Amino acid sequence: MNFFVLDASIWASRLVPQDEFHEAVKAWMEGQRAADVQFISPALLLAEVGGAITRRTADPALGKQAIEQIEHLPGLRLVEMDNSLLREAAKLAAELGLRGADSTYVAVASQLNLPLVTLDTDQRERAKVRVTIQSISERA
Repeated sequence: MNFFVLDASIWASRLVPQDEFHEAVKAWMEGQRAADVQFISPALLLAEVGGAITRRTADPALGKQAIEQIEHLPGLRLVEMDNSLLREAAKLAAELGLRGADSTYVAVASQLNLPLVTLDTDQRERAKVRVTIQSISERA
């Protein structure tokens, strides 16, 4: 079984049909799930996606619904944000100039030695010196 760390940009695109990357992300995720790939994200994902969906749709109910959907996905493992993870994220934020939330996804990928999947260009460019970046156009 393969594993990927997915950041909030991937999940938000997947959950918002109007997003410019929605179809590409949806097809990639479905292909990965068919290949029995498991997705991993820090628990921070819930707050990030809930907020992103509400901002994009101006509908708090849709933000809450997105959180519920993510919490019950069988192919997703949420990583608890313990002190060790947060310290690693802080170190990566300082070393690479990452935004705080972005550094958390990179820290999970780094600690688990897994590829990171993101649509965030800045995060991708800064993180590639520490973790493998998986493009949604690539196969597992």
